[in-house]
Amino acid sequence: MNTVEIKKGIYWVGAIDWNIRDFHGYKTPYGTTYNAYLVVDEKIALIDTVKRPFKDEFLARVKEIVDLDKIDYLVVNHVEMDHSGSFPIVAGMLPNATILATEEGREELQKHFGTTNDITVVDDGDSISLGSKTLQFIKTPMLHWPDSMMSYLVEDHVVFSSDAFGQHIASSERFNDEVDPSTLYHVAGDYYANILWLYSPLISRLIERVQSMGIEIDVIAPDHGVIWRDDPMQIVTWYAKWASGTASDRVVIAYDTMWNSTEKMAKAIAEGIQSEGVAVRLMRLRDTEKSYVITEMLESKGVLVGSPTLNNGMYPLVGGFLTYMKGLRPKKKKGAAFGSYGWGGGACAAIEEMLQDSGIDVVREPLELKWVPTNEELASCEEYGREFARSLKE
Repeated sequence: MNTVEIKKGIYWVGAIDWNIRDFHGYKTPYGTTYNAYLVVDEKIALIDTVKRPFKDEFLARVKEIVDLDKIDYLVVNHVEMDHSGSFPIVAGMLPNATILATEEGREELQKHFGTTNDITVVDDGDSISLGSKTLQFIKTPMLHWPDSMMSYLVEDHVVFSSDAFGQHIASSERFNDEVDPSTLYHVAGDYYANILWLYSPLISRLIERVQSMGIEIDVIAPDHGVIWRDDPMQIVTWYAKWASGTASDRVVIAYDTMWNSTEKMAKAIAEGIQSEGVAVRLMRLRDTEKSYVITEMLESKGVLVGSPTLNNGMYPLVGGFLTYMKGLRPKKKKGAAFGSYGWGGGACAAIEEMLQDSGIDVVREPLELKWVPTNEELASCEEYGREFARSLKE
């Protein structure tokens, strides 16, 4: 196995998952990594483990550097199974290691694995000495589990950031300066939008807190994806922007259609939006993963959702998308509903209610048309798009 030294005595010992394409509900077309780290000093600390099927790859990397019985600490930054699935096996192979976790982490380890291991609880600001290196713990509850914490190697200015600042990308490269910048920006945004968007207020407070602490950061080492060593604060800047809700004059139109009437409306609305000089992304939910739509929404000010009426309500795929979106509570978005119906409506009212429940500012009355839209009605759809585009600029 190839070992990767981040700084002197600090190693990446994780595993690469080239094949995963679905990660608890959203698509991961680039795969992912499960990052773990080894700090070698007078005492040795192993930070996190990996998903259970990847334990052999992980252990092979660790053993290239040290014997397992030489490890003094096993730090559990986060108990989610992609990081702790191999914990029971690994802990049993570390006879001399003290296990460190938050109080919430201790409870979760016992609940998930029924572990009888002694676990030393660390609190916010606690630290341990490894000799010439000091490992300090920063609790980050609900980013994105109650147990979450980061570990900071004080003398080396390295933050082991757990699930924050990660990306789902599998690659042979380990560092951000080795990956195409546009690809990296996309996968980092995709990760934020589909995992952390809900926690934006907490992220803003965490960034403010770290800045107030005045800690120096040379490297940010997350639990997924590449490690930030070249201008590591760029990802913090991106997070600050996304957490604030800053976005461009751009509209995402997410819709589904039964006999193409709603699709005709969607395309006409898109024409109207474009005529106002506003970019638009048309995404039919039948052919587009909902997580891809969410990623497009991250930096778009507007979202329009369209559906035909089925059984007095929304088309099922539209309802599923809106349920997913509601859980993420996108910030500072303007939206509206549109759709078609036959003998009775209902979809638009249901969409509007879900948009409002998601925290989206509904700025236009729904546009609902009966049966197949006429040329005159399509012209009204174009005007609807123009008015919606103008509302983004207000």
